[in-house]
Amino acid sequence: MAALFFARSVLASDQGSPEMQHIARAIQEGAQAFMGRQYKTIALMAIAIAVILFAGYWMYGPTQPMALRVVFGFLVGAACSGISGYTGMFVSIRANLRTAAAARTSLTRSLQLALHGGAVTGLVVIGLALLGIGILFLLFGGLSQPQAVVYQLVGFGFGASLVALFAQLGGGIYTKAADVGADLVGKVEAGIPEDDPRNPAVIADLVGDNVGDCAGRGADIFESSAAESVGAMILGAALYPVFGIKGILFPLIVHAVNIVSSIIGVAVVGGKESDDPMHSLNRGYYVTSLLALAGFALGVHFLLDDRWWLLGAGVVGIITSFLFVSITEYYTETRYRPVRSIAEACQTGPATNIITGLAVGMETPALPVIVISAALLLSYYCGVRGLEDAAGISDYAKGIYGTAIATMGMLSSAAYILAMDTFGPITDNAGGIVEMSNQPHEVRDRTDRLDAAGNTTKALTKGYAIGSASLAAFLLFSAYLETIKEIVQRRVEGAGLHLPPGWDFSNINLAGIPVFVGALLGAMLTYIFSSMAIRAVGRAAEKVIEDVRAQFKENPGIMSGTSRPDYGRCVHIVTGAALKEMIMPGAIAVLMPVIIGVSFRHLSTRFHLKSSIDLPAGMAGIVNLSGAESVAAFLMVGTISGILLAMLMNNGGGAWDNAKKYIESGHYGGKGSDAHKAAVVGDTVGDPFKDTAGPSLHVLIKLLATVTLVLAPLFV
Repeated sequence: MAALFFARSVLASDQGSPEMQHIARAIQEGAQAFMGRQYKTIALMAIAIAVILFAGYWMYGPTQPMALRVVFGFLVGAACSGISGYTGMFVSIRANLRTAAAARTSLTRSLQLALHGGAVTGLVVIGLALLGIGILFLLFGGLSQPQAVVYQLVGFGFGASLVALFAQLGGGIYTKAADVGADLVGKVEAGIPEDDPRNPAVIADLVGDNVGDCAGRGADIFESSAAESVGAMILGAALYPVFGIKGILFPLIVHAVNIVSSIIGVAVVGGKESDDPMHSLNRGYYVTSLLALAGFALGVHFLLDDRWWLLGAGVVGIITSFLFVSITEYYTETRYRPVRSIAEACQTGPATNIITGLAVGMETPALPVIVISAALLLSYYCGVRGLEDAAGISDYAKGIYGTAIATMGMLSSAAYILAMDTFGPITDNAGGIVEMSNQPHEVRDRTDRLDAAGNTTKALTKGYAIGSASLAAFLLFSAYLETIKEIVQRRVEGAGLHLPPGWDFSNINLAGIPVFVGALLGAMLTYIFSSMAIRAVGRAAEKVIEDVRAQFKENPGIMSGTSRPDYGRCVHIVTGAALKEMIMPGAIAVLMPVIIGVSFRHLSTRFHLKSSIDLPAGMAGIVNLSGAESVAAFLMVGTISGILLAMLMNNGGGAWDNAKKYIESGHYGGKGSDAHKAAVVGDTVGDPFKDTAGPSLHVLIKLLATVTLVLAPLFV
């Protein structure tokens, strides 16, 4: 209802002049055309994977009873993820026009409209994750058999992850191919401003803001909420003797609190015309976080039996989100050393700009890694202390549940964070509409202030996303280990034997050949995936550049302002290129863990590969753990490598972008100077880093975990 209220308040607002509406309509048509073609492609791939998944489960005896439920959950998760992404784009391409129109009279009203448009996305995304998991849990009989049912929910997380990867990857390729093409030909070669109506790629660029940052990020956050909730529920099942069903349902309650606190956080954003928009947005974030903390405390009281050390784990997660946002701000804001050092390097040309930018990017993972490490250690300790009187539960299971609580704490403000993220492309589009419709200078000043805040929110939410992915990666890895243990236990008991007390699947030896090879392949995947994503942007951008140059040559009236460029031609070109380029990286990400796990399961006997996990005598012939071990190593090392690489790309790319904006604000010669041209080159390198490869790695990390969770029975 709140999402509907915000949507109606946005859609009922003034739509501005006919010229503004004409430009906004072109953006809408381009975005809808891309999303229609993209989701048709994704749907076909999802159906094909569902058929393969069903065949794999059905043909393998031990998994046959779960086949229908897992595949049904997969399709529901994929559908919900698609709806999440489409909702984000649908609202943003209408809120941009209303935000631009409101900027003619009021900065505050314009700010509120942009945030309300973003709030629709945030609330729908978290609401769908909560609704989808809750309905499947009830449908599968979760109230009567909660421990068994949680393992059947993994298909939902896999479907969400699959669609999110392709949505983020395809949208990221689109937006950055259009952006790079528009910048290099428009700013550098033709010397015209950003969002100049004479640039044939400008509409494609504005479309890209929506399909990449709104639709792609909506699917990304939905996938985070879904996958991490399922992972936390699996770990909660291991503590069933302590909390019963309440420990399993706790993640869903956290998301319900998330929705309520985010609604109030959005509602309090406002202020005076002279206020910094970022201060107003931060105020809403602080209110949301405080309310989420209060709700978390109530959840611990009613569901976790007043175990206040577990509340401490949740507080660790909330503090971690604040620290990640602050670290990202330090590396991407123009007020601080990293961005200014890159801008200063632009004075001596593009080469020194690239060198300094890469150095800054490589520096950026250091502080976040320290924060993640501290968060894991503290939340693990809180879990052990909070459950120290729980008899029959290992310290490892207690500590891992603490890390799960910390992850949920970090996600407790996800709806508001997503609203801030969608705020960015809405205000960016509003600035483009104002520029292209030749509005007065003071109107552009207002949208520039909002756009500056939007650039900050986009960077900060990327930091938040990788921070939550980092904590979630360990949560999902732990859920994978717990799933393997459950599978082994069922197989052994089915053979009339029993595992010794305290046996688990956590003591994996890196010296084992299957483990070491799986680890190497996991690290390799993140680099080859990033390479393919960046190359895809380069190839698609080449087509945009060629078209823009051709239009300038074919129609000299474009530059003189006597005729309009063919915007639709550019949109069509970049749409086709982006959809073609997204398939191969996504396919490799899905197939690699499957190939590794199944291959090592079958080859272990032929190559005499001994498992590093000790099994009691007589059980080695019942279960073979080489495939499960190799996938565990693949998942963990791939996750570590992906986290570090994503931080480098997100923050390095953001620093390059804001170094350009710092120069455009009048430093080192301002717009048109040699330093500015060097900064544009650096920005075009950083664009696929921060908006294509980096955000796609967030999703890749969690996709690997959900793939392995779904297919875990096939690896044993």
